[in-house]
Amino acid sequence: MKDRLTPMLTFVRIMDAGSLSAAARAMGRSLPAVSRSLAQLEQRLGVRLIQRTTRRLSLTDAGVQFYERCRRILAEIDEAEATAGAQRLEPQGSLVVTAPLLFGRMHVTSVVAEFLRRHPKISVHLLLTDRVANLVEEEIDVAVRTGKLADSSLIARRLGVIPRIVCASPDYLKRRGTPHTPEDLARHDCIRFTDLTQVRYWSFVDGERPIRIAVHGLFVTNNADAAINAAEHGLGLVMVLAYQVTALLAEGRLVRVLQSFELPPTPVNAVHASGRLAPAKLKAFLDLLAEIVAPRLAALNSARR
Repeated sequence: MKDRLTPMLTFVRIMDAGSLSAAARAMGRSLPAVSRSLAQLEQRLGVRLIQRTTRRLSLTDAGVQFYERCRRILAEIDEAEATAGAQRLEPQGSLVVTAPLLFGRMHVTSVVAEFLRRHPKISVHLLLTDRVANLVEEEIDVAVRTGKLADSSLIARRLGVIPRIVCASPDYLKRRGTPHTPEDLARHDCIRFTDLTQVRYWSFVDGERPIRIAVHGLFVTNNADAAINAAEHGLGLVMVLAYQVTALLAEGRLVRVLQSFELPPTPVNAVHASGRLAPAKLKAFLDLLAEIVAPRLAALNSARR
């Protein structure tokens, strides 16, 4: 059988290094040899993998899929060799993790701290952002995501679910009254957090009947902290994920309303692009996420107000 691993490795090294010449230096090969290896690979596959310009290299659609699979295969080979040779008694290397800004700050950061304490040979880059990052293009090992997963090619590990709730300050409810049905929101000020819900509509359920309510108010923001702070100061009702206001609810600074009309809880998953044989460092981090975060989410769902 012809050597298929070397062209795959060359292809991955080219994209990781950012240029053919940099990949050649990293691999200790000549530039013509690297260029020829890529050309032969593309010819054998019958597709172009890399779009070349004078300034940069970028993956084609076919290249993105092939790059992900090549990384997966090479990672499995590395892991198999390490396991067979007993070279790694503990996880080591670097790990790139991403999570939503507030959820990451409240839950994932503490997991990273404990992970580094347990595995001192690993370094972690934690990226907190509310945008959905591309794991392959941004070379991210694991992402914690809330909501339904759109990319079915990713491997997901369920950590739990989070209720989506409506709440307001006691002062606001005293002044304006407590809504008892979603339709009551027509008489209330609603703080619209645009990254979580549609701008002008909130969704509920009554039994199995979906309800979509137009809401209005004087304050609109794309930042969860700002929306929650505005609700705490009596500017209106706000719809958020329950973990975002756990402490405020416990302290009585916010009050949960319309609980019987809430949508089914939002799933929380840890996703990654590795194959069936995940690197030891990734498996260790996923196990620790489940160990620490899953019980927190379970407690959040069992705490009914």
